[in-house]
Amino acid sequence: MRFTIGVTGPVFLAISAGLAADSETQVRSPNGQEAVASESIPRQSGSGTRSDPQALFSTGQAALQNGDLNGAEKAFRQVLAMDPQSGAAYSNLGVIAMRRKEWDRALMLLRKAERFEPKMAGIRLNIGLAEYHRGNYAAAIAPFASVLRDQPDSQQARYLLGLCQVFSKKYAEAIPVLEPLWPEKSGDVLYLYLLDIAAVESGQKELDEKILKRMIEVGGGTAEFHLILGKAYLNRDEIPEATSELEQAGVLNPNLPFLHMNLGVAYMRAGANERAEAEFRRDLELEPDLVDTYGQLGSLYSRMQRYDEAEKTYRAALARNGKMAEAYAGLAKIYQKQQKLDQALKMIDAALRRAPDIAGGHFLRGRILTQLGRQNEAKVEFALAQKTLDTRLGKEREAREKNRVPNPELTQEP
Repeated sequence: MRFTIGVTGPVFLAISAGLAADSETQVRSPNGQEAVASESIPRQSGSGTRSDPQALFSTGQAALQNGDLNGAEKAFRQVLAMDPQSGAAYSNLGVIAMRRKEWDRALMLLRKAERFEPKMAGIRLNIGLAEYHRGNYAAAIAPFASVLRDQPDSQQARYLLGLCQVFSKKYAEAIPVLEPLWPEKSGDVLYLYLLDIAAVESGQKELDEKILKRMIEVGGGTAEFHLILGKAYLNRDEIPEATSELEQAGVLNPNLPFLHMNLGVAYMRAGANERAEAEFRRDLELEPDLVDTYGQLGSLYSRMQRYDEAEKTYRAALARNGKMAEAYAGLAKIYQKQQKLDQALKMIDAALRRAPDIAGGHFLRGRILTQLGRQNEAKVEFALAQKTLDTRLGKEREAREKNRVPNPELTQEP
């Protein structure tokens, strides 16, 4: 007889400012109650915990809830030794990997759990979260969408689905996903900002005006509002206005997450390099693993021709997110200037694999190939670069991508 028990539900990670990334992790069954072992297998009297899979599962679940990841993993592994098809055990091992931020391993375990428990929405939600944390926003769309179909009232699945659609530039698709959250979340400035990005990029002017009006109503006078407004000015490259708003945010809350990264960008664009460096450093004190800040600081050091520090900073970014195309491109520029052409080519190839449309990518690759004496290949790259620049849309997109400000504050889960 096959052993089956309740599967723990989704992992609820960071919610908002001030909370650690895993401080809100819950181990629940899909109905919101504590997961319990079913009685599909009679207990073996006198056999002890080691030979009782139900008792082992309960032991593992209790250890997981108490933060004893090693103890929980040991118990669930013992369950699998007795029942290799236990989707519940694989699911909880996936949760343990998520707690440890081992996203690739978590995804592998959760896929196994899904194979044995395909109807469990909580497993699919965790698969989406694992893809989300790997930076695979497009890959996270399908699992989040499937959860939302099964649980149309799930605000978490809806918000994360809309967020991943925006990050994947599916702006028009994100609108009908995010709009139903308006009654509950229209008092949240970050939700309004996310919805406004989708509205602006999909050309929905009336919705854009509605959102901006609501944003002023609920956010005026708060540090968060000045941060978002400052970012809007940054995206328009209106630096004095952006700096003013961001500095006001700093007066109201000097420890506001992501404030110092954006203020650093404003100072960098104004040519105040030392002030920009100080802001990026301050941001890393508050958010030491924020990969976007490393990317911006690397760009600043490269501009200041402090190439050793720039290389070190880009490497620090890639250590935290190995799929960051901008960091690979930054390293390619450094190595190209230092005549380390083989390394430069390797880095720009890595950047283009991850972001084929990265601004200036094909042109830089063409220059590197020219320096290597590979003229025919270089001509192909220059043709690709010219094709983009020959259209007005391509030029506008190039300018937007060059000046686009990262949005790490939107990656905090609801």
